[in-house]
Amino acid sequence: MIRKLALLLLCALALNGLQAQKWKEKLNKAKDDLLGGAGLSQEEAGNGLKEALDLGVAQAVDFLSAEDGYYKSAYKVLLPEEAQAVAGKLRAVPGFSSVEEEIILRVNRAAEDAAKKAKPIFVSAIKQMTFQDAMNLLMGNKDAATRYLEKTTYDQLYSEFKPVIIESLDKFNARTYWRDAVTAYNKIPLTADTNPELDDYVAKQALVGLFGLIEVKEKDIRENAGARTSELLRKVFAKQDK
Repeated sequence: MIRKLALLLLCALALNGLQAQKWKEKLNKAKDDLLGGAGLSQEEAGNGLKEALDLGVAQAVDFLSAEDGYYKSAYKVLLPEEAQAVAGKLRAVPGFSSVEEEIILRVNRAAEDAAKKAKPIFVSAIKQMTFQDAMNLLMGNKDAATRYLEKTTYDQLYSEFKPVIIESLDKFNARTYWRDAVTAYNKIPLTADTNPELDDYVAKQALVGLFGLIEVKEKDIRENAGARTSELLRKVFAKQDK
C-alpha cells in the first residue's frame, strides 16, 4: 500500500513538473512573440524605453522651463481657491485691482525657473532603471513610464523645486507683493483674517504640470510613429502598432 502511494505521488510530481515546463515554454514564447522574435532583442527593448523617456523628459523640461512655458500653456499655475477669494475682494482696493493677474504671472515665472532643475534628476532615475523595470514599462499602460518616474523622483523633485520656487518668487517679488495684498485684504471689514502661503502650493502645481506634459510626450511616442526620432525608437515601438 505504501509503495502504491509513493508511486502515485511520484507520478503526480512528474505531471506537475511537465505542466510547469509547458507553462514556462508558453511564457517564453509569449515574450518572444511580444518582442518580435529574433528581430528585437530584450536589450534593444529596454534601451528603446529609456531613450523614449530621455526624449520625453527633455522635451517637457525644455518647454516648461522656457519663458511662458507654464504661463501661456495648458500647464499654467492658477491660484488656490482661498487665494482667489482674497484677490476677488481686493479688486476694489486701490493698488490691488489686478492682483490676481499679477501674482499668477509671478508664480508661473517661478515655476519656469524651477523646471530647469528637473532634467538631471530624471536622467539619474532613468539610468538607474533596471532591465526588468524597462521591460515592464515598455509593455505596460500608455502612461506607465510617466507613473514610474513620478513614483521614483517626486520627493526629490519637490525637495529641489521648493527652494527654487521660494527663491524665484522672491526674485519676482511675488511673496512680498502677495503679503501686502493679504494685509490689505485682512483690513477689509467683515472678512476673516487669512494667510494663504503660496510656496508649497506652487511647487506642487509645477510638478503636476511637469508630469502632465511628460505623460503627453510618452503617449505621443507610443501612438505616433512620427514622434519616434531614431531607428531604435521606431524599431521598438513598432511592436506596439501591431
